[in-house]
Amino acid sequence: MTPGPRADWFTATALRTLTTRAYRVSSASNRIGLRTEGPPLERAVRGELPSEGMVLGAIQVPPDGSPVVFLADHPTTGGYPVVGVVRERDLAAAAQAVPGTVVRFVGAGGWPGLRG
Repeated sequence: MTPGPRADWFTATALRTLTTRAYRVSSASNRIGLRTEGPPLERAVRGELPSEGMVLGAIQVPPDGSPVVFLADHPTTGGYPVVGVVRERDLAAAAQAVPGTVVRFVGAGGWPGLRG
C-alpha cells in the first residue's frame, strides 16, 4: 500500500501496527469493502473529516479503528480518514479474500517510517 491522504491523522504507533500486525477478513465484508478484524488504529487527530472523494483500494478507518479496503462497489465519497491505498496490482487478491483470511498491509512508496 501507499500512504493515504490522511495518514497523518494516525499515531506513529497506529502506522507501525498497520504494517506489522496481521488482520483477519471479517464476515461483514462485501463488494463495497473488505472489512478487517484486528488491532484498532488510534487516531492522532480527533476531529471530524468532511466527505471527500474515494478511490478503489482506499483504506478507510472508521471510529472503531478497523481498516476497511474499498473494493469494486465502493462509494464515491467517504467521511473517515484514509490511512493508505492498496496498490492496483494487489486489489484482485484483496477482492477474493474470504472471511477468516489473514491479511497484512505492507507499506511502500514513501510509507511513513520506512527507509529507502
